Amino acid sequence: MLNKAVLVESLLVFTVVLLVHAVVWDRFSWCAVALAIQAFYVQLKWDRLLQLGGAVFQFRGAANSGLLPASMVMPLLGVVMKERCRAAGIVYFERFGIVVASTGMLLALFLSVLAVGITKPVPTNTCILTGIAGSIIIYTMKHSLTVSEVIEVLEVLLIFVYLSMILLYLLPRCFTPGEALLVLGGVSFVLNQLIKRSLNVIEGRGDPIDFFLLVAVVGVVLLGLFFTVLFIFMDSGTWISSMFFHMMTAVLGLGVIMPWLYRLIQRNPLFWLLHFLFQTQTRLYLLVYWTFLAASACGVVFYQNAKRSSESKKHQASTITRKYFHFIVVATYVPGLIYDRQLLYVAAVLCLAVFIFLEYVRYFRIKPFGQTLRHLLSLFLDERDSGPLILTHIYLLLGMSLPVWLFPRSCAPKGTLPGAGALVPYSGVLAVGVGDTIASVFGSTMGEIKWPGTKKTFEGTMTAVFAQIIAVALILIFDNSVNLNSSYAWILASVSLVSLLEAYTTQIDNLLLPLYLQIMLMA
Repeated sequence: MLNKAVLVESLLVFTVVLLVHAVVWDRFSWCAVALAIQAFYVQLKWDRLLQLGGAVFQFRGAANSGLLPASMVMPLLGVVMKERCRAAGIVYFERFGIVVASTGMLLALFLSVLAVGITKPVPTNTCILTGIAGSIIIYTMKHSLTVSEVIEVLEVLLIFVYLSMILLYLLPRCFTPGEALLVLGGVSFVLNQLIKRSLNVIEGRGDPIDFFLLVAVVGVVLLGLFFTVLFIFMDSGTWISSMFFHMMTAVLGLGVIMPWLYRLIQRNPLFWLLHFLFQTQTRLYLLVYWTFLAASACGVVFYQNAKRSSESKKHQASTITRKYFHFIVVATYVPGLIYDRQLLYVAAVLCLAVFIFLEYVRYFRIKPFGQTLRHLLSLFLDERDSGPLILTHIYLLLGMSLPVWLFPRSCAPKGTLPGAGALVPYSGVLAVGVGDTIASVFGSTMGEIKWPGTKKTFEGTMTAVFAQIIAVALILIFDNSVNLNSSYAWILASVSLVSLLEAYTTQIDNLLLPLYLQIMLMA
């Protein structure tokens, strides 16, 4: 029998797809509709495989496969980006949006074919649907992409296949199939973009902060792959291994990543970064303020661990305690979005690199801080951290940062998009920082009426919608660059759909919700 929560989640995703299709109405939006229909049926096969233990890899438990919501993120992002850049007359980024949409569709189709192929007995009807959807998408790509763009899409697919085989084997129970598609698909696309731009460097072409993001993401991923393979053959918890870890990190950072970044931005990366961070007095004030908030977050961690030591070894942080970090992140991002988005962009990249590096230290038990980090962070684990990695805090950072990183600056000559698009950089703040936080706090403390098939409450969802409307009103007051042009009904519909999705999805909401809100606001 079909799970009610999965059915409602799928219905909400279909609603988003159809709304985007109604606004765009071109061959790619039709392809997105076809992809959504086949992904829904294939998701049922994935769910069955997970229940029977027939999947090739070990995926995160207590969640459905999430194939449908994850499959639609990259295609819809590409479609709405293409439309925004076409309206602005920026042909290069219009073509880039087409490549993003095509890549997302091909990755989703690959995962669908994989699920159908390992399902026994072979599901005939689902195979036919997948074949029809695949034919429509490939036919559209054939008549829309140039030869170089086709090669680029296939390169991303190849990288995704290799990354999936390596990481899903080495890191069991860390992802659902949908989360693997989102995370590994994104990393594959970033890696391909970095290779492409490294081979075609033109002096003065491109924004240094974009290169900084690409190199940072690829650098930390390659660092993790290197040490994961290395520590299969040696004990990572010894002092010798720890010294080797720190030494090789310095060698890879200074000997590979720094020269790579120098080639791309044509200047010394360290000098450029220092000059960028302290360029204006506003940036100095923001950095001091963010340092204070980071210290406050560390203080919460130490206080809660001291509380655990004095009360009970089994003490776990409550939902409300974990939401303290959401409030701190909102307090971090809002001033950056209002006063200096470029600084926020770079600071978020640095913070992501630090978070992932510290997770390596914790996971590999690197001395002297590895065991301490394991003890401190174990207090904040929830059911989603069922694998060897603790990813919740990294997903929170990604959810807040992705709308800032993915904002099409080149297609917004005045620094902002017209209408509801002006709120795109605030998607993470609204969906995760305000909506998800308020829903969890009010739902867990005052919620009485539960949504069918879930533990989430009607009161929590309604309070989240109301809180996000208030947040939009405050953004209008304090951020002069935001002009909504009477698109209030679309904003209300977008916020309501994403809040309902939060109530029904079993995927990582910190990652999924901001992306869907960004898609709706950009449509």
